[in-house]
Amino acid sequence: MPGLISCHGSGGLILAGRSCLLALDRPHVVGILNVTPDSFSDGGRFCDVEQALEQGLRMAADGADLIDVGGESTRPGAAYVSEQEELDRVMPVIETLRRELDLPLSIDTTKGVVAREAVAAGADFVNDISGLRFDPQMAGIVADSGAGLFVMHTSGRPDVMQRNTRYADVVTDVIAELRRSMEVAETAGVARDKIAVDPGIGFGKDLAGNLELLRRTADLTGLGRPIMLGTSRKSFIGRVLAQDDPAERLAGTLATIALGYAGGARLFRVHDVAAARQAALMAQAICLGAEWPTD
Repeated sequence: MPGLISCHGSGGLILAGRSCLLALDRPHVVGILNVTPDSFSDGGRFCDVEQALEQGLRMAADGADLIDVGGESTRPGAAYVSEQEELDRVMPVIETLRRELDLPLSIDTTKGVVAREAVAAGADFVNDISGLRFDPQMAGIVADSGAGLFVMHTSGRPDVMQRNTRYADVVTDVIAELRRSMEVAETAGVARDKIAVDPGIGFGKDLAGNLELLRRTADLTGLGRPIMLGTSRKSFIGRVLAQDDPAERLAGTLATIALGYAGGARLFRVHDVAAARQAALMAQAICLGAEWPTD
């Protein structure tokens, strides 16, 4: 009799960064470190370098495998931040974390100049929510830097992306766009083993679209690259659970992580590192079943 839970593997994929290798035979937790005044969940909490360092150290102690630093809010409706302002926000944090932490770092940006400077200061990955669409120089800059790359799907810039949430088939369309982003990266010289994909939950999708992408996460494994999910505390969880406060969406977030792991995702971008790590490891144990080490 077939099992009631379908679990999809990652195929033993490796994700290479500038100076690190992530072996995705287990789930990896990516800690969110927003150094912005207006992020939807933690805006203003970590703008000071010392506050950011304390949070980075806390996430490392809680079991983060990577820390993703962002200097521009990408919440729906967020305003554009200038290149210089973004540099001023993220560079002191990247430099400080690199001195104090022996952990891979990622820069969350759509601007090639910010990516180049952050990698030069010690970031190992570039996380581009535009899938290389907003800055035509980004792919070449990432290739030249040697960084790993997360390409995400979105329908447009944060200030307008929720105006376009209709798709012929959201999963098919997202996969096609992610494949194009991968092709742009590889054409520019980014090695395939340095690329991971993110379906962009909450970016240009309505509630039904977000749920469908999570229900069919396994379809993305056909891209042959690691899948990162960023569902943490997002508004679609609030709508399902009637929770207006992002801080009250942890339980819903953990459900998406467990089911996302079963669907083949291996990287989870989260605010609550310790809880997310436990949920992902529990999901892995269930998926492995009798193969889970017991000694």
